[in-house]
Order: sequence, then C-alpha cells, then structure tokens
Amino acid sequence: MALFRLPYSFPSTLPSFFPKILLPVPSFSISCSSKSTPNQLKNNDDNSNSDNPKKPKRLSEQSSWEAKDSEGRDYLYRLGKEADNMNIAVGARAGVIDDLFTGNFLGKDSDIVFDYRQKATRSFEYLQGDYYIAPVFLDKVACHIVKNYLAHLLNVKIPLILGVWGGKGQGKTFQTELIFQAMGIEPVIMSAGELESDRAGEPGKLIRERYRTASQVVQNQGKMSCLMINDIDAGLGRFGNTQMTVNNQIVVGTLMNLSDNPTRVSIGQDWRESDITNRVPIIVTGNDFSTIYAPLIRDGRMEKFYWQPTKEDIVNIVHRMYEKDDISKDEVVTIVETFPNQALDFYGALRSRTYDRSISKWIEDIGGIENLGNKLLGRKKNEELPVYTPPQQTVEALLESGYSLLREQQLIMDTKLSKEYMKNIDD
Repeated sequence: MALFRLPYSFPSTLPSFFPKILLPVPSFSISCSSKSTPNQLKNNDDNSNSDNPKKPKRLSEQSSWEAKDSEGRDYLYRLGKEADNMNIAVGARAGVIDDLFTGNFLGKDSDIVFDYRQKATRSFEYLQGDYYIAPVFLDKVACHIVKNYLAHLLNVKIPLILGVWGGKGQGKTFQTELIFQAMGIEPVIMSAGELESDRAGEPGKLIRERYRTASQVVQNQGKMSCLMINDIDAGLGRFGNTQMTVNNQIVVGTLMNLSDNPTRVSIGQDWRESDITNRVPIIVTGNDFSTIYAPLIRDGRMEKFYWQPTKEDIVNIVHRMYEKDDISKDEVVTIVETFPNQALDFYGALRSRTYDRSISKWIEDIGGIENLGNKLLGRKKNEELPVYTPPQQTVEALLESGYSLLREQQLIMDTKLSKEYMKNIDD
C-alpha cells in the first residue's frame, strides 16, 4: 500500500499562463492496494476517528440477552448450559441445522434413528391372550404405583422404589409386565447389563436420563409410566470377593438420591428453579437383595416384596399356559404335583421340550440339515417355508419331558464340573 500526499498549494514558480489567484486544494489520502474498494477511500475526518472504534451493535438497547455476568458469559451461554439435552441427539433435522446438510433424498427429517430415540418406553402388544395375574402380586405393584402418583396429596413418606425379589424363574418380570399392560402403563425398562460401563459415571447418568424420560411420558403423553430395572442384584450385588467398581458406587448413590429427591433430577445441566421432574415410581427385581448395599434397600427408600407363588397361583398360571393345548385344569394339577418345588419357568420348559421331536421330523422333511440354511435363509422372496405341524400335547408327553429335565438338573448337581476345573477354589 502506497500513500501519496498532495500539498495545499502548487509551487511558487509557475508558468505565466496560470492565473495569479489560486484556491487552496484540500489534501486527501489515496490507499493503493490489490483489492481497493470505495469504502477504503476516506477523508481525514474519518481517519481521525479510527483510534476510537465503534462498539458492536446490540440486538436491542433494552434486551438482557447480551448482558454479561461476572465471568463474561451472556444469557445464551447460561441457557445452553442449563439445557436438558446434553447430547447431539437431534440428527439432521430441518430447522435444527443448516438445510444444506439436511437434503431431500431422505426427507427433511433424515435421522434414521430419531423415531427410536423418541420411543424409549416399552409397550406390550405382543402379550396376546388370557394370562393369569396373581392377586397378591397385582395388589402390591398397583398400590405402590398409585401411592407414588398421589404422594403430593398424602401426608406420609412414600418409598420411591419397590423391590420385588424371590427365587429364580418365578415370573417376577412377566407378572409385572402383565400388570403394566392391564393398567395402561408405558414403562422405561433397564437391565443389569446397563449398570456397568467402560466410562465412569455413564450408568448413573443413564439412570437419570431414563427416569426423566419416564417423567416426560407423564407430562407429554398423559400416560402413566415408571422406571423398571430387572435383576438389579446381578449388577450391584456383592458376591464373595468380587470387587465393587466406581460405577457400582455411582449407581447406588444415584438411586439413593432419586429416592430422596424424586422431583429434582439433573443429567449434567445447571439447576433451574422451574426444572421440576414429575415423580414416577421405580420397580426393581432381583433374587437376593442381601447382596445389595444396605442403605439403598432400607425402609423409606425401598419397599420390599418377596414373591413366592402358592400352589394355587402356580396351577392357575400353568393352566392358562396350557389352555390352548386343551389341557384341563385337573391334568395341570397332576403335572404340578408330579414335579413339586419347581419354578414356574420349569413348566414352560416342559411345553417347549415336547416340540423337539416334531422339529426334528420337520428338518428331515425339508431335506435334512444340509439344506437347512437354504430353506431358512436362502429362499426366494415369495417362497414360503414348508408347513410345520405342531405336536398334539398330552399329559404323557409333558410328563416325559419333565422327567428328562429333572435328570439334567440332577446331573449338573452330581457332576459339579466347576470344582473339577478349579480344584484350588477352596484354597
């Protein structure tokens, strides 16, 4: 850039043909550069103000959006920090990001898993048929749910968590799901496998997110909801010399905090006075709650319910299970009395075992195991599988399957290969 300065007057020695009276010529600057624009030509008055740059234009003189706090952060920064959505979970949606990246080939909403994210609850359309719900179980679960929804009207301390525990295979989860279907509840369900992670703090945050999701179902859809955690003792229980991880401690602390403050749940954002979470009950299932941290299961935080179905409950549940096979209730009583002290899933395994022979015959009918892959997966689009005829259920076939299952149970107890493989286990 080169600057040229012209004097106020011309030199004193001028040719004779110039007039004697000369007017003063104001000086000005010429900025020469490779990219000169009209805005770069300024007079001396503009240059005199260059030392005092103008302040950025505000949105409004009366707006507080740009007001800075003591740390120099404006309102928009604080608003984003207090937002519930701490993750980028909106995907390529029109109006959220630049439309250039949205495209039209997938539609304006091109996030292929957005619908899945919005459907975090569990529905039970697959539970078709007439199932039996034990009255004691129904009364306990329904009472706990209703008490939590009426907690603000009751002048008593209501435990947030209901712990349903008992022997393996007794139908704790299935009975609870039947109650959810009957009451029109859309729960958010977690498993013990989600209570651990390779990142510290993730399971605790996931529990808070799932709890808030259940609360949003109540607020946005007008439906009852709850948070259910299956087999919680498998994820939080202490067995022998097993080591407790940081995530185990955070999950326990998170559940204890939810029990004490069910309407103030943060997933990482700053607290807001208006951010009130709807109280929703929590239901957990397990086999042995004595392995769980004692302050979590104390009275006031968790209400315990031991589920051990009576003989009448077992007969009614199994009868509904076999009702489609034309097995009478008296025949069900015979089967239950033949195999006493068995869990409910044992009688479901009886029915499944009776299908083995008919499945083997069906494999032979389609050409043997060599053609099994092509028939199941390699068939054409409109080609149907060969017709499979289910077996005719009889009491004799069910009893035969039951004795076979008993022999396998006894064989495991007698062999105890774990001690053979780990001979130093008692050392």
